[in-house]
Amino acid sequence: MKTIVGLLLFVLSWEILSLLLGSSFILPTPVETFKALIHELAKIETFHAFLSTAWKGFLVLGLVVLLGTLIGLVMGINTTIYEILRPVVTIVQAVPVISWLALVMFLWGIGWKGPVLISFLSLLPVSIFTTAAGVRSIDKDLLEMVKVYKVPKRKVFKDIYLGSIVPFVVATIDISIGNVWKVILVSEFLCGDKGLGVLISWARQYVDVPRVYALTIIAVAFGIISERLTKRFVRRLTRKWGMS
Repeated sequence: MKTIVGLLLFVLSWEILSLLLGSSFILPTPVETFKALIHELAKIETFHAFLSTAWKGFLVLGLVVLLGTLIGLVMGINTTIYEILRPVVTIVQAVPVISWLALVMFLWGIGWKGPVLISFLSLLPVSIFTTAAGVRSIDKDLLEMVKVYKVPKRKVFKDIYLGSIVPFVVATIDISIGNVWKVILVSEFLCGDKGLGVLISWARQYVDVPRVYALTIIAVAFGIISERLTKRFVRRLTRKWGMS
């Protein structure tokens, strides 16, 4: 009920602000945007663009979690590797998106590879540093104890190392799933050939402001739904991990 009230207040504020501005080129009314939204949802082009954005987003998320966890695990276990790779990962994290854009445009031009690479490089450092921090936070006395009692390395790796990074991997997914769609859409807008970001770019070029807002609503709704479903799926996996 509170959610519905909040949405109604948002739409009402939108309507009032739109009337005050008095220009659909700046802020169309909710009715104009809703009509554009219905029109977009009825088009097969929008559905194809949605699928294009979705598979790129989930591909990036999977790569970020998988490679970020593996690299972070190695960095966390080995201090020498951590000190060697930390500056490299920091540099990757600090490079602005516009620089990655220039790189992918020189390499591939317009296409799907650019949005995937830009999004991957933008989110990977967070996954690496989060995982490495989880491994490095393991109690050193606990590691010494398993050595003394000669606990099998497989059990140490599974129960101590992997067990310690599970909460950090979950945190990485929580952060990444909330940001991956934003990065994908911006990348598609700048150098994509298909996707919701490309449709928004076309709508901007034709100064079709209601369509821009309608496509944004689709992207926001998809982002919220996918984020909640992903978090629920991850929580179930972590509960099973704890039970095993």
